[in-house]
Amino acid sequence: MIQAPKGTFDVLPDDAGRRELLERNARRILQGAGYQRIETPTFEATELFARGVGEATDIVQKEMYTFDDGGGRSLTLRPEGTAPVCRAYIEHGMHKLPQPVKLWYLSSFFRAEAPQRGRYRQFWQVGAEAIGSAAPEVDAELIVLLAELLEAMSVKGTQLSLASLGTPETRAEYRDELTAYLRDHERQLSADVRNRIDMNPMRAFDSSDPSTREVMKGAPKLLDRLSSEDAEHFAQVRLLLDDAGIAYDLDPTLVRGLDYYTRTVFEFSSDALGAQSGVGGGGRYDRLMELLDGPPTPGCGWAAGIERILLSAGELPVQADVVDLFVALAGADLGRTGFSLAGDARRAGLNAQLELAGRSLRGQLKHADRIRARYVAIVGEEGTSLKNMESGDQLELSPNEVIPTILRGSRLS
Repeated sequence: MIQAPKGTFDVLPDDAGRRELLERNARRILQGAGYQRIETPTFEATELFARGVGEATDIVQKEMYTFDDGGGRSLTLRPEGTAPVCRAYIEHGMHKLPQPVKLWYLSSFFRAEAPQRGRYRQFWQVGAEAIGSAAPEVDAELIVLLAELLEAMSVKGTQLSLASLGTPETRAEYRDELTAYLRDHERQLSADVRNRIDMNPMRAFDSSDPSTREVMKGAPKLLDRLSSEDAEHFAQVRLLLDDAGIAYDLDPTLVRGLDYYTRTVFEFSSDALGAQSGVGGGGRYDRLMELLDGPPTPGCGWAAGIERILLSAGELPVQADVVDLFVALAGADLGRTGFSLAGDARRAGLNAQLELAGRSLRGQLKHADRIRARYVAIVGEEGTSLKNMESGDQLELSPNEVIPTILRGSRLS
């Protein structure tokens, strides 16, 4: 038996309702705040991620699905959404629009990492980006909107971690200080951390190795090295979140796995997910546009994992689709008449289903009850009966009277 590749999954009909609920909530919350839907291609030029995400990141070094398109061009299945949105912003001249340009997406992404609970090689994310404003209100608004989405989806046990990475210049000075500290304690670090001290020393804060974690307790913190301007921006973000009633923990060790972040970074986690507790997060990326050959343009955004949200939400009140009419056939040669009736009902705005399995009339009525059809039209040789499944009332009608009767909501009494 051929099975789906490891790290991928099928979205079955029983799962689709919960995902549709999430999409409806995302659309309501984000579009209500002025964010418009955008979708970018599934694959992009590899250079977009190498330059945008960062050569030193695990994503670029280990996790991208990259291939030659047969014409000598290197393409990559998108591992994240921000760089493609920024590429689209530049390519389509969105700097000419009123700023900030506020966009949201719900798309599939791909990373070649070890599959585990809530982490897959093909996964879905909902994300939001606000491009063209450096105001701290942008950072706070995005955090509040993600908090609203998680609340709307009944995500359990959420915690918000918050930090600031400052500017690249501040981070470069801090990086030298941190690198020197790591070199002084090199023997106590894991091999993985030692190997990337020069390339990406800040990722040492992400290590799960006990000895490394002990060393990092005494490491210098970037949050203590912010410039006055960056510190003021971060203070304003915190003040706005306080005003909005959003609780958070300051985490000076918070490191996002992407090189483009500046200033505010944040992450929502859920204790319902265990060790892999991250649900969604993001931050500000004020230098990313320049890395992609665009004009200097500030930006901020986040992404949240669809599968992680649903895992941490548990059971959700998903309403079954309403079936207004089920067309039953009381004879073997009535398929054409039933087919026409079902089609007319759909054109009239009703949700209508037609018997397609060759069941007995009794079996058809049981099926109509199982799918909770409001009405059943029983098409016979001599005419049509319309049964109200709630009241049990039944009325003999001509076929052209069935749809107007349902639209009037008659109880057939």
